[in-house]
Amino acid sequence: MSSPITARRVSHQSAGNFNPAKVDMDRLRAYRYGRVQEQLRASDCAAVLLNDPVNIRYATDTRNMTVWLLHNPGRYCLVPAEGPAVLFDYPNRNCLAIPPRIPEISEVRLATSYSFQFVAEHAEPVCRQWAREIRDLVSSLMGSSAKRLAIDRADHEGVDALRAQGFILVEGQRLLELARSVKSPEEIACMRHSLAVCDIGIQRMRDALRPGITETALWAELHHANITHGGEWIETRLLSSGPRTNPWFQEASDRVIEAGDLVSFDTDLVGPYGYCSDVSRTFLCGEGRATGQQQSLYALAVEQVQYNCSLLRPGLTFRDYTRAAWPIPARFDTLNYGCVAHGVGMIDEWPGIGLDLSDPFLMDGVFEPGMTICVESYIGEPGGSEGVKFEEQVLITETGYEILSKFPLEQKLQ
Repeated sequence: MSSPITARRVSHQSAGNFNPAKVDMDRLRAYRYGRVQEQLRASDCAAVLLNDPVNIRYATDTRNMTVWLLHNPGRYCLVPAEGPAVLFDYPNRNCLAIPPRIPEISEVRLATSYSFQFVAEHAEPVCRQWAREIRDLVSSLMGSSAKRLAIDRADHEGVDALRAQGFILVEGQRLLELARSVKSPEEIACMRHSLAVCDIGIQRMRDALRPGITETALWAELHHANITHGGEWIETRLLSSGPRTNPWFQEASDRVIEAGDLVSFDTDLVGPYGYCSDVSRTFLCGEGRATGQQQSLYALAVEQVQYNCSLLRPGLTFRDYTRAAWPIPARFDTLNYGCVAHGVGMIDEWPGIGLDLSDPFLMDGVFEPGMTICVESYIGEPGGSEGVKFEEQVLITETGYEILSKFPLEQKLQ
């Protein structure tokens, strides 16, 4: 087991010590593709139709305009239960000019998008054409009797059209979440590299933090480091200062940070290789001393995370983890973070482990070696002047756990 590093300055060049050549990309891709196909066979599905760019990236290690395609459906992939995938890229012929040369993809075609943005009043016939294309492809790959098709994301037009082609549709996001939940050594190496880049960004923020800087200007330092070092995007804007740290979930604003303010943030950074670094820290702005209240809030947040990390081990059920978790003092319970921990991989993932055993929708499951988990805390009370956000990213090992996030605690708040 390991515990958080309490004192270390992170160099702006520390990620340069990581050698990308140490990641066997062929092995990485084969593992992930195999995990998807295992889930398909376990659910007796002929194939899965992937529309979510993150799921496509996981299964095929290909990307194209990821954030844009998160809200503009125009790229999808069919992964059969046996054999290589067929990728349907953005419907512009330039996207066929440099096809991905990886064994998990047999062919690249242009997508047929029936989104209003692409085809306007012609959506209905184009949608029917799209469904026929999917039916023909599944039949050619898995036989004409193949009917069970998993799909991770679909609108009602697409669902109706696929069912009209005789498909029995299966909820595919569940299958992808389960596939993604256990990481290979190559995935963990990618995650360590992403976290090293995240550390560089956090250190840039720490160095830039001074009275007079705005929240958004401070937040830009994290983006700068991520993009400079091969990262991809940041999923949220969760940085707040002073009175805006309570309650949590306030986005970065143009507020000017003042001396003595707490500054809390949650990185949600999708870094190199497409892996997420989801780390939260709280800083104190300026050269002055922290107040007793600030130190108390910080100590409780760190205690909660370290205590809940210490419980982690393979074989522990999610419910038993909730049962044994650090008891949140009553005055902070109203504004608690909302979960004990959650999965993380390319983005935040399954499971989401709740705080309340009486919740009828509390998830079932067991921690396995290779799972990566973010352990969460927010400590703030209703009407309080400030709050503290803290979070560590953790690997479940064969014997316990390893804390992957390395950025040190804030000395001025201890």
